[in-house]
Amino acid sequence: MNSDLNQDRGDYVLGLDAGGTRTRAVLATHDGSVAGEGTSGPGNALTVAEPGLTDHLAEAVARAVPERLRGRVAAVAGGFAGASGTADEPGRLRARSALTAALRRLGFPPVPVAVWSDIEVAFASAPGHPADGLALVAGTGAVAARISGRGCTAVADGDGWLLGDDGSGFWIGRAAVRAALRAADGRGAPTALTVSVGRALGVPEDVLPYEGTAWTRSRREAYRRHVLPAVMAEEPIRLARLAPLVAEAARDMDPPAEAILVEAVGQLTETVRALQPHPGERVVATGGLLGPDGPLTVLLTARLDALGLTLDWVADGSAGAVALARLGI
Repeated sequence: MNSDLNQDRGDYVLGLDAGGTRTRAVLATHDGSVAGEGTSGPGNALTVAEPGLTDHLAEAVARAVPERLRGRVAAVAGGFAGASGTADEPGRLRARSALTAALRRLGFPPVPVAVWSDIEVAFASAPGHPADGLALVAGTGAVAARISGRGCTAVADGDGWLLGDDGSGFWIGRAAVRAALRAADGRGAPTALTVSVGRALGVPEDVLPYEGTAWTRSRREAYRRHVLPAVMAEEPIRLARLAPLVAEAARDMDPPAEAILVEAVGQLTETVRALQPHPGERVVATGGLLGPDGPLTVLLTARLDALGLTLDWVADGSAGAVALARLGI
């Protein structure tokens, strides 16, 4: 994979990866060496209101870039969840506005600012900073894209928790609660998720089911009375925090948990297939579900291998954002 990145200027560049869970800023030298890092809260350009988005961006950038170096930043690039499509798409417009305001707040001089989607910067984070291929994000949300000339030319899923994100951390977390509730009311098989999910949602210990102890109808009803309000009291996307409980239960060979992970992998595979991949293509993947210790990595690698595809994992999109910022020098 060749890189056409400009390395002639000696200035710093700033790259940001703003996802559904956190925002990461990286200050780098002209050759891409990291000189500073900072993190803050969520950076989804569609779901985070612009004032909050600006605050999160400013906080991450302030931690990454010392005040004495802010005048030496020659270019900025940010990859944002929720920023997709054309330059005048609402997510990209909000991301650009918030990022420009954050930089102004911190005293940065006017510099070129490029806004990309989170999947575009994740793809650019692969070795060699490729310009063309397939990308897959599977973390809190889930989306796949075909990248051509560094930009998305086709997208599958990424439709948010209400309409899509199939196979994502949110999807798995929701499936965990559904399995627990089905076990509680008798529609589903017994599962260890009733205990782990119940504890995560604050269900009293004397209501939880235990091996060797009858889980009476009254305790089952009490369980449901605690779980439902606890779920409804939080933003739906918070269900993603329950995904690790499914992975833990699956490691202990809990059949409902294993079935959830298998179905999640099936959903992600179909998302990639929707982009009509060619045998021999590589899929650049990121997100906590697909890392070296991710609960879906082994299963998805096998599925993609059957399609003639190879999975390459990157930690996040910050390296790609830095690489794209270097293009702006």
